[in-house]
Amino acid sequence: MHGSDRNRFPFEIGRCWIAAIPLCFLALTVSAADEAPAAKIPAGQFVTVTSPIDDVVFNRISTTALKLQHLALQEGRPAVLVLQIEPGTSQFHHAQGLARFLTSAQVSNLTTVAWLPATVTGPNVLVALACKQIVMHPDAELGDIGRGKPLDPEEQQAVLALAQKRHNMKINSAIVRGMMDKSQQLLRIRMRRTEDNKEELESRVVTKDEFETLRATAINIDNVEVVKEAGMVGLFRGSTARSLDILVAQTAETRLDVATHYGLPREALREIATEKENKKVRLIKMEGVIDHLQEGFLLRQIERAVRDESQAIVFQIDSPGGLLSSSTQLANAIADLQESKIRTIAYIEREAINGAAIVALGCDEIFMLPDAKIGDAGPIEIQPGRLFERAPEKILSQLKAELRLLAEKKHRPIAICEAMADRLMKVYQVTHRDNGRVWFMSEPEIHAANGEWIQGPLLRETTGELLFTATGSRAHELKIAESPVNDLDDLKARIGVPAGIRLIPVEKTWVDRLVFVLNQQPMVVLMITMGIALIYLELHFMTGILGILSVLCFSLFFWSNFMGGTAGWLEVVLFLLGVGCLALEIFVVPGFGVFGVSGILLVLASLVMACHSWSFDLMSNMEELAWHTGQVILSMGLVTIIMLLIARILPAIPGWESMVLAPPGSGVDEPRLRLATASSSSAQTGEIAIGQRGIAMTMLRPAGKARFDNRVIDVISDGPFITAESEIEVVELAGNRIVVRSA
Repeated sequence: MHGSDRNRFPFEIGRCWIAAIPLCFLALTVSAADEAPAAKIPAGQFVTVTSPIDDVVFNRISTTALKLQHLALQEGRPAVLVLQIEPGTSQFHHAQGLARFLTSAQVSNLTTVAWLPATVTGPNVLVALACKQIVMHPDAELGDIGRGKPLDPEEQQAVLALAQKRHNMKINSAIVRGMMDKSQQLLRIRMRRTEDNKEELESRVVTKDEFETLRATAINIDNVEVVKEAGMVGLFRGSTARSLDILVAQTAETRLDVATHYGLPREALREIATEKENKKVRLIKMEGVIDHLQEGFLLRQIERAVRDESQAIVFQIDSPGGLLSSSTQLANAIADLQESKIRTIAYIEREAINGAAIVALGCDEIFMLPDAKIGDAGPIEIQPGRLFERAPEKILSQLKAELRLLAEKKHRPIAICEAMADRLMKVYQVTHRDNGRVWFMSEPEIHAANGEWIQGPLLRETTGELLFTATGSRAHELKIAESPVNDLDDLKARIGVPAGIRLIPVEKTWVDRLVFVLNQQPMVVLMITMGIALIYLELHFMTGILGILSVLCFSLFFWSNFMGGTAGWLEVVLFLLGVGCLALEIFVVPGFGVFGVSGILLVLASLVMACHSWSFDLMSNMEELAWHTGQVILSMGLVTIIMLLIARILPAIPGWESMVLAPPGSGVDEPRLRLATASSSSAQTGEIAIGQRGIAMTMLRPAGKARFDNRVIDVISDGPFITAESEIEVVELAGNRIVVRSA
């Protein structure tokens, strides 16, 4: 090293240290920033304020508020209580008591929010005024505390004292006076103030008297705007109040919008059930392939839960899917339970694929294990040769419409739900321009929003290669499901079911088991075969018992298919109409014509339709229809064999030869037991002739058997029934039909 270099060395080292100091400081700052705790999600809860406000409502709200405040202080995070105030009538002192609690020091660390999805008037307004913030639907209105009548002086003072606390900075005494007294005129003024040589602008809502007082003090009033005319009821619309920057902090369309505005998790949307309500939670398992039997069973369980006034239903789903029609009908039935105020929860331990995913989307909440899967709901068509192909575009569009409707009802991203059925659907993460809310949309949705949402990255699950499928953790990130649970006990804790209450799956009743057995293919063929065969025997024996058994067979057939979800009242009506046509043909109208053919066609059509249920998939419909038609044809073939056996065997049994006629060549005395199948010309040659008399062996109602010269033949009465052992005479011969009347 040269001397000059040695002299410069300490200087270079010093310069390096000087340069390194800022870098070290920056590194420490970044490290500290990384270790700094992220912003904590607020603890929140929605509670509905029903009318009338009483001790039960007060206790529920106060208990929830105190728990939230304790939780917030214990965990060091903010807490928000959202009170959804419903329209209704309450006693003034009850509403005042709740308002006094909400403004007390007991909940001073709690952010109370009044959420008004509809117009609220009367004493319930006090609850909204007592909250720190008010959120209203743009079309909802708030005010008219006296509902057109002036309040008592004491009540007026109580309301004014509530406003003077300035719990909500967007409310003052003038606004409250306008809500109580329609004779008050409210003005919104803008004043110029000068403090510390700085000019400031202040907006304020004042009464007419307050305005005159301010003007008399020579305050510089820059602008005056009428908010409420004298004589008008003091009602303030959400959109108007927001534009005037009074009363409300925000407007919102749904609960989800309110939760998003305050950064609350989706779980805060559900309300905590009482101990009594927690005991009315039903657990229904949905396992295996979803078919018509599974659909019928689940619908019956849902109906039973509604009859039992259950407050919540947990659907434990582990299914690869099934029939599209059954899946969509189940999903819509579950989604409609919100009208009955029944909370629905999907619990997925392993998978909810295809139709099972559609059913899960019909629930209010979806809880999944971290590695469980949901999605892949694309319709598949089975082509000849059992090959699977994508369904036609028409079916896909219908399914996407169903998924869109479910997503809108349950406040889930529409684009992601549609991507479960359409692999070409591209979904992007978007951010709201004003409040930074994160959501997921397709390109058409983003364009339709007119710049309200800022387009972000494309989701990796929607690249166009596969249908959308996500695990429990990923589904939570994409706002499809709640945060994952570990097991059923964890689920109970999350949905507010006490640990001491067991969730026992609903078992199949004997009715469910009977429906399952009767819907098996061999039983279907057996019931149809026995029903027709018993009718044939009844026409020969006329005992009535065989007819009852036939009715029982057909009743079981239609009932089992009705409960199985494939039959309805249409099939029953068609069957009865067909039987009626056949009865007219046999007992009233001679010959075999329109009524007979129509009756047979109606009966066959009703039997086939009772076994078949139409779905989206036309090819599957045709295959299933052909299969069920084959069942009915097989039954008819078996009936034909039974009829031939009866006609050949029974006449040979001693004592039965007078009841059943033997065919030619049976070995029985043929001339004595031969059927009257001769034509009218042969009847004139000595066998049976018009005017010939005989004895009715059975009751003719109107068909039966008669004896003519030791010969037993089938006859039919020309009108009224003829009792057995009555004397008859032949009045008409038409082919093998012999018409008689009482002699």
